[in-house]
Amino acid sequence: MPYDVEYVEAEKALSKIGRGERVFVGSGAAEPQYLVNQLMELANQFYDTEIFHIQTLGVAPYTEDKFEDRFRHNAFFVDDNTRDAVAQGAADYTPIFMKDIPNLFKTGRVPLDVSLVQVSPPDEHGWVSLGVAVDIIKSAVENSKMIIAQVNPKMPRIHGDTFLHVNDIDYLVFHEEDILEFEPIATTDVAVKIAKHVSRLVEDGSTVQIGYGNIPNAILSHLDKKTDLGIHTEMLSEDLTELMENGIVTNKKKTINPGKSVASFLMGTRKLYDFVEENPAIELRPTDYTNDPFVISQNYKMTAINTALQVDLTGQVCADSLGYSFYSGIGGHADFMRGASYAKGGKSIIALSSTAQDGEISRIVPHLNEGAGVVTTRGDVQYIVTEYGIAYLHGKNIRQRAMELINIAHPKFREELLKEAKKNKLVFSEQTLVLEEGGRYPDELETIREINGKEYILRPMKPTDDELLKDLFYSLSDESRYKRFMSPRKNMPHERRQDFVQINYKKEMAIVVIDPEIEGPHRMIGEADYRIKEGQNVAEISVMIRDEYQGLGIGSTLIEYLTMIAKNQGLYGFTAEVLADNKKMLKVFEKMGYDIEKKRKYGEYELKMRFI
Repeated sequence: MPYDVEYVEAEKALSKIGRGERVFVGSGAAEPQYLVNQLMELANQFYDTEIFHIQTLGVAPYTEDKFEDRFRHNAFFVDDNTRDAVAQGAADYTPIFMKDIPNLFKTGRVPLDVSLVQVSPPDEHGWVSLGVAVDIIKSAVENSKMIIAQVNPKMPRIHGDTFLHVNDIDYLVFHEEDILEFEPIATTDVAVKIAKHVSRLVEDGSTVQIGYGNIPNAILSHLDKKTDLGIHTEMLSEDLTELMENGIVTNKKKTINPGKSVASFLMGTRKLYDFVEENPAIELRPTDYTNDPFVISQNYKMTAINTALQVDLTGQVCADSLGYSFYSGIGGHADFMRGASYAKGGKSIIALSSTAQDGEISRIVPHLNEGAGVVTTRGDVQYIVTEYGIAYLHGKNIRQRAMELINIAHPKFREELLKEAKKNKLVFSEQTLVLEEGGRYPDELETIREINGKEYILRPMKPTDDELLKDLFYSLSDESRYKRFMSPRKNMPHERRQDFVQINYKKEMAIVVIDPEIEGPHRMIGEADYRIKEGQNVAEISVMIRDEYQGLGIGSTLIEYLTMIAKNQGLYGFTAEVLADNKKMLKVFEKMGYDIEKKRKYGEYELKMRFI
């Protein structure tokens, strides 16, 4: 039996709103469009009515100039339909962590007189669902003096903390209309490149939070090879539910809310709304739960992925403003960045394109623009990702951070960024950088190889490997250093290390071996490089391996890999100078299968090795 309820006309319900009162409007796709439009029809009845909401997908006519004496909007998040009004001072913006907004209503710090929301029809017990958004709505309705609800048969009933009883609603207005839809944003080539980098950071079994936009959409499409992912996020998107349908998201490995995809709101098309209808695998919770860093941090391998507008060379992240103009808001960005960084095995990732305005300006900047806000602080930032690679900043000093970020900036801005970094004493005064095309990091050469029963990472040397190389050099015994450099070299200062880490990949190559089980500077356990001889199709090769890893086949693996790369570059062979008593190195070269011409000169051998 349907529950007996009484419906009223919108005009009757809205006429109960008094002058100067504070009105909350439902969020995102849950905006009660009909009630909002009817409120505007009655605008002449109101004066100084303050309207609160976070993002809405639909209309926001109360920000129009003609209503300036009637309504004043206060945004917790700025979006397309309110951005101009906020920029012109015709509307307000309240910067606040998303997790903290519900408490504003609970404590009365922001008192609410009326809430305008949209709900599903009541079930036989009189319960309605808030549907596609509960975020701050649940707290708003629980702390408003009056609730006016638009009952819409097209609003899906969704599990979680989404239900209200009709007896707690003051006025029910029946009006059927389509739920607002959010079409997925098309990806770009740049977004796809960023997505490939980010996907490498997302481990199997991770719990993921991600926003919306072309970069997040591209990232989600590149998670299709992962297994047993979980979802604990602010917004549930259509792309995330596709991962659920395809068995990529199982939520089996979640440490809290196992088996459930948890979010505070969702936006998408009717396909999404049909998928979530009465789906027990999905729960919506208010933001004081979903966005609480303590709750977030309880998810093992929590991985938060967010975007930004600017990052400065010290690691400060601006995500809400363009100078003095507020572009969006703090939202859940800081909540999830902080929560993920606290989680065991957690990762916080900022993904952004290296440039804006059709490539005219760099998003990696010497300092944030005047007026720009810091949403993620230097202390919170972990990974910054652009289409040019990954910069890991956590635990790095300012000099290291600056170089990490310069090396993932767009190449055309790197020289100026380095100049500014030197001017501001952020890096060494003698710091160099390969700026031409040869400076493009060849991430396609990154690989994993099993050596002596254990997996190691092989990748090209990066300009930011300075500290790792220093540690490798000083780890060598005097004998190993002498055999590598053929001199009693005791030190390797920064200016000398520049010759090793600043690689022109068109003219030379250096491959390092990383032990993935070791953290910190000791991770680099070996290095091999070749430098093409001017005017020749041969290159001089050298190898350096930590003493404790020698004899395990690491040197052979490095030389084999460099041989493959050299052949692909069109080289005919290698040359090398090896001390006569360095029998291990001689044996390694001999078993490579080269056509070797060996010439002894004093206490060393000159080797000419032709590829076969």
